[in-house]
Amino acid sequence: MNAAAAARPTAGGTRPLRVAVIGGGPGGLYAAVLLKRLDPARHITVYERDAPGDTFGFGVVLSDETVGGIENADPEVFATLGAHMVRWDAIEIVHRGRTLTSTGHGFAALGRRTLLSVLHQRCRELGVVLRFRTEAPPAAELARGHDLVIAADGVHSATRTAHADVFRPTLTTHRCPYIWLAADFALDAFRFEIAETEHGILQLHAYPYAPDRSTAVVEAREEVWRAAGLDRLDERAVAERCAELFPGTLRGHTLRGNRSQWTAFRTVVNERWWHGSAGKIVLLGDAAHTAHFSIGSGTKLAVEDALALAACLREQPDLAAALTAYEAERKPVVRSTQRAAHASLTWFEELAGYTAQPPYRFAFNLLTRSRRVTHANLRLRDAGFVAATEREAGVPDGTPPMFTPFRLRRLELRNRVVVSPMDMYKSRQGVPGDFHLVHLGARALGGAALVMTEMVCVSERGRITPGCAGLWNDEQEAAWRRVTDFVHQQSPTAAIGLQLGHSGRKGSTRLMWEGIDEPLPEGNWPLVAASPLPYRPGIGQTPRELTREGMVAVREEFAAAARRGARAGFDLLELHCAHGYLLSGFLSPLTNRRADGWGGSLTARLRFPLEVFDAVREVWPAGRPVTVRISATDWAPGGTSGEDAVRIAAAFAEHGADAIDVSTGQVVADERPDFGRSYQTPYADRIRNLLGVPVIAVGAVSSWDDVNSLVLAGRADLCALARPHLYDPHWTLHAAAEQGYEGPGAPWPEPYRAGSRRPPTGRTDSPRPRLSL
Repeated sequence: MNAAAAARPTAGGTRPLRVAVIGGGPGGLYAAVLLKRLDPARHITVYERDAPGDTFGFGVVLSDETVGGIENADPEVFATLGAHMVRWDAIEIVHRGRTLTSTGHGFAALGRRTLLSVLHQRCRELGVVLRFRTEAPPAAELARGHDLVIAADGVHSATRTAHADVFRPTLTTHRCPYIWLAADFALDAFRFEIAETEHGILQLHAYPYAPDRSTAVVEAREEVWRAAGLDRLDERAVAERCAELFPGTLRGHTLRGNRSQWTAFRTVVNERWWHGSAGKIVLLGDAAHTAHFSIGSGTKLAVEDALALAACLREQPDLAAALTAYEAERKPVVRSTQRAAHASLTWFEELAGYTAQPPYRFAFNLLTRSRRVTHANLRLRDAGFVAATEREAGVPDGTPPMFTPFRLRRLELRNRVVVSPMDMYKSRQGVPGDFHLVHLGARALGGAALVMTEMVCVSERGRITPGCAGLWNDEQEAAWRRVTDFVHQQSPTAAIGLQLGHSGRKGSTRLMWEGIDEPLPEGNWPLVAASPLPYRPGIGQTPRELTREGMVAVREEFAAAARRGARAGFDLLELHCAHGYLLSGFLSPLTNRRADGWGGSLTARLRFPLEVFDAVREVWPAGRPVTVRISATDWAPGGTSGEDAVRIAAAFAEHGADAIDVSTGQVVADERPDFGRSYQTPYADRIRNLLGVPVIAVGAVSSWDDVNSLVLAGRADLCALARPHLYDPHWTLHAAAEQGYEGPGAPWPEPYRAGSRRPPTGRTDSPRPRLSL
């Protein structure tokens, strides 16, 4: 590459870039190395307020992917680092005196001081100016004399704070204080140890980073940390106390600190990563984002940021384009990592709910906590460990966990797959027709254990749209009987469930594809709700607050619909108390503003939904199960919290609910869901493991591997999938075929049995050479 091409990103043509880096951590130093190596003419200065040897922590973990990126970008740095790295492939979990080992994972680590020293030396070789013990001028001031300012000034970034109006950061502090310590011996595995004390649970995360050194991170919930008196001890006393807590890992060795202090992890998210109006200022590493240490290293993310930034500056025509490309490239990757990190840190925050699990299930749960490691790839890494977990759980040999049976009252389900309720908007006057027969019938033939109807409305005024199904008259009951008869007579696998609900303030709207949540152009009907609050202010209709007389009428509508559902032959009934519909509207503090006995405290907000549940349970046949769908969070400030969700689930379970179907959101229009793979399942997990109540997990559960993972880890009893069943009505049977399973958990309908193997495809291989010369 010629010098002119390397200099393209500068605003003034071919003049070499002048770059200031705020922060001499690994991310800032490596960015300086890469930018200088790509164009030696660049003027690059790194400002670091500490001395060269000063650093916190001890070891850093780098993934094979990150190490490979370093090798491609700078072989000299790679070679030097490689000489200092320690590698291992085992994870050991110490729980209640027993150590379980899983292998095949692959880690590389080295000392943080070593990493910094290598980068310092490489900077000097390339001509980067290093200013130690120097507080950097403000980024805006530096920008006046530089083309680019890289703010790598850490989680407490002064640059981010000074320009918060542009970067728009969100900082979330979590509930487990932790401290970095070190041991003067090398572990031979990544080690997790759980200490159950009189004060509560503490956990150790430990790994080697040198031939004679290991990092040890100790973490606990704040109330446990305080009760144990750790908040009152100095660094030396903390190290001594922590060494006593984890004898299985430390084996009598002492721990030491390095300016070590307890701190609570802070997640950093920025809406924007670069600032153009005060010069070109860009965030990198912890200044831009953080991800909990339990899934890897902030150093890893910072190094990857540096690689991407350098590449974008090389590839794009100017600085603005380069910084835009850098943000666009890194944001999705970091966001995905942060979702996994959040799942992991939440798992450790809720650790007390898992310690009673059997040993292998506990270990499997820990290993798959972030949802990035799954049943399938863990089996690929360590088939013996997964087989031991399955044996412990009673899974028959050769049977994927998803194809084990599950019982709710007298209903025996052949497997753990549920076709989630999905509104079709194809009924006429509430009567389901041929579409529903084919839609539900096809999915019943597709292998799922339980096929759920869409939300079936208990009254004409309780519909969402004119196309919603109902169960308030004889014609509707007869139409549903036609569907249940087909399922029972033709499917070798499926039961069929009825979901009952009332639209509340979300009713009288257009069909989804005509304008979701938009009012009808004509023919609107009046709405009722817990409080007179429109779902979409200024657009939707304002409902009337439901009176006590109205509540009694609605309760009787639910009971009448339940009686019809039982006569129509449904095997299971689900009460819809989620997604902002009428009963959900009573539960959420954002939608229930009543000043009477049905509003205020959560106990009061539960009164009417529980009253309806009791009425339904009373008329529903005793041997058939009743489940309840809830929104476990409103994804909005002041709404239903995770703690509220546990209390709501407990209340319904005490009244006889056989399982809780744990969904989230759709309660208020201005919600901000944290979408991602299996993003709602932690709420189901928490309810199941705190209460011991069966749960149905929903929410972007998209693969059979997800289902196997959730079931084997004990996070869910059943998994409800919607979109996968729209894409493939035979999703469950195909999941069996893809896993080579032909057992009783997924029998094929006789007419379809010839299709139970994947059809052959054209040959794509070619003869291999037999001789080499």
